[in-house]
Amino acid sequence: MSLYQNDIAEITRLRDQQGSPWEAISPEYAARMRAQNRFRTGLDIARYTAAIMRKDMAEYDADSAQYTQSLGCWHGFIGQQKLISIKKHFNSTDKRYLYLSGWMIAALRSEFGPLPDQSMHEKTSVPALIEELYTFLRQADARELGGLFRALDAARAAGDEVKAKDLQNQVDNFQTHVVPIIADIDAGFGNAEATYLLAKKMIEAGACAIQIENQVSDEKQCGHQDGKVTVPHEDFLAKIRAVRYAFLELGVDDGIIVARTDSLGAGLTKQIAITHEVGDLGDQYNSFLDMEELDAADMNHGDVIINYHGKLVRPKRLPSNLYQFRKGTGEDRVVLDCITSLQEGADLLWIETEKPHVGQIASMVNRIREVVPNAKLVYNNSPSFNWTLNFRQQVFDAWSEAGKDVSAYNRGNLMSEEYDATALAAEADERIRTFQADAARDAGIFHHLITLPTYHTAALSTDNLAKEYFGEQGMLGYVAGVQRKEIRQGIACVKHQNMAGSDMGDDHKEYFAGEAALKAAGKDNTMNQFG
Repeated sequence: MSLYQNDIAEITRLRDQQGSPWEAISPEYAARMRAQNRFRTGLDIARYTAAIMRKDMAEYDADSAQYTQSLGCWHGFIGQQKLISIKKHFNSTDKRYLYLSGWMIAALRSEFGPLPDQSMHEKTSVPALIEELYTFLRQADARELGGLFRALDAARAAGDEVKAKDLQNQVDNFQTHVVPIIADIDAGFGNAEATYLLAKKMIEAGACAIQIENQVSDEKQCGHQDGKVTVPHEDFLAKIRAVRYAFLELGVDDGIIVARTDSLGAGLTKQIAITHEVGDLGDQYNSFLDMEELDAADMNHGDVIINYHGKLVRPKRLPSNLYQFRKGTGEDRVVLDCITSLQEGADLLWIETEKPHVGQIASMVNRIREVVPNAKLVYNNSPSFNWTLNFRQQVFDAWSEAGKDVSAYNRGNLMSEEYDATALAAEADERIRTFQADAARDAGIFHHLITLPTYHTAALSTDNLAKEYFGEQGMLGYVAGVQRKEIRQGIACVKHQNMAGSDMGDDHKEYFAGEAALKAAGKDNTMNQFG
């Protein structure tokens, strides 16, 4: 017996126990409402989705072709439409997640208006968006199940037992739109206690995976901008532990921590690490500082001097009071960051890079795996990369190294449309197409995400509509460019009243008031024009 059938039986027993006061309560209607609200709380969601991620991680360990993907979403509606589309096209949400980007919260969801990605937005907007995303995904469940229930009632009324059985099977085996979310906590919005408090709110809202970065919280920058400042490992590890304690306190024992390192592009640190003996973690961190050896007579007023391996050295300190790392140490710092994070409780890694290059990523991951063999990455397939130019240049360089004639191409101008139909452009596009599979196989990437895709798609689609509608096409700009495509592509939102919950409201009116219900979906509803 399915969960739905069990609920009908249970509610029938309850109704019978209550007697006449419950005579008007339909056990099947109540069971339908339970099915449409499977997840009662965010913690239910976090526990359910954490188990999915753990299963997916194990499957990736066994077969790197089993990598996972997500797209960043800045509104619940965007996340909902993404999952509806995935179910429509692929009949499964398997290995497809949500990503919550701190960049998009700052740019689109702050009450201060658009902000740069520098942790200046309200920290409470992060769990608020997680809750909003899952509210919309749960509504997608309720909407789709509502359609199945109405079709089931119609099949029963028509005496079509075969169709009714098929519809009942679809209800009993319904796949939810609720999927894991990897949620960005930036650098924790403060100290370890602040990180713990915010992590709790995010988990309570439904987050099963929290991504945290090793930048200084009050100096945080977007990973693709300059001026990034990292913290010593012990500071970062305290925040990783804070997130783990938050998961354990709330009973999400298999919650996932994604430790992000920005060290590849960060040339500064705010602190000199505490070190107690040669070779300890603080000493390793300090070994990357840009230092000069000096005699006591060479010291100036206000200098910071440390005893480094028996020598007096002066770390290079900038007017900002920050300390500078030596040039060329980025990859070594990344490897140390990642090994340390995994050994101290992180589950997945995130290495922020300046370009999408499988070889570069693999060179670091291979070093990490010498110490932690099952190390896995979450990777940002960032819109901050010019993918076309990067991959055309990668092909240009590969051809040059192979001795192939590239005289027909200007490496610095490969973005030009004049190259779009060339063999070089075709090979570059093929490399872009297979990038995720190649990187999953060769560079240990378990999860591929695009941080800001729906920010850009909203801008692009709005630009296209505005150009046509306010130009010569007028209303045809909307009809041909939007509505006609919605109808022919089967976009559910073409029936926007249904998507907003009108039909579910009618169902409830019937449950509550019976034949007296005043419904919106009558013969005069213009949504009937869409079939």
